[in-house]
Amino acid sequence: MKELNFERIGKKIKEVRLEKKLTQEYIADIVDVNTSHISNIENNRVKVSLSTLVQICNALNITVDYILAEEYKQPSSAIEQEILHELNLCSDETKEQILKIVKALQ
Repeated sequence: MKELNFERIGKKIKEVRLEKKLTQEYIADIVDVNTSHISNIENNRVKVSLSTLVQICNALNITVDYILAEEYKQPSSAIEQEILHELNLCSDETKEQILKIVKALQ
């Protein structure tokens, strides 16, 4: 079995955190770990545990699936990943509006 690409996972976490203008300290406080641990995850100095990954994703308001999408053998298409990425940046109210639009288009 192929090893997970923890470097890519850390970079994705950092990318989302920066896009949301959140600090490592903020994420560390929510996850209840040291700020250095978040830095180590983002910079591939440690492998993130599943429970910590879930907590980080909750703090970032994204899914674990979004972070791990490139780890699957058959990842969704690039356009689907881009849609999911942008959707994760939206408020819940905007997501509901988008859902109504998508349903209307089908």
